[in-house]
Amino acid sequence: MKLLFGLLGATLMISFLASFVIKVKEPAMIAVVLIGVAMMLIDLWQARNEPDT
Repeated sequence: MKLLFGLLGATLMISFLASFVIKVKEPAMIAVVLIGVAMMLIDLWQARNEPDT
């Protein structure tokens, strides 16, 4: 269940940040957003084997 909610949250965050990046189009902002999305996906990948609480 945690994986499902994590994927839902990741999808919502990526769609929100994508709209922001499309409007701003600054290379520095794109780099910051990509780093943040990568960190989120790595955390989601690592949390997939943790037990649900």
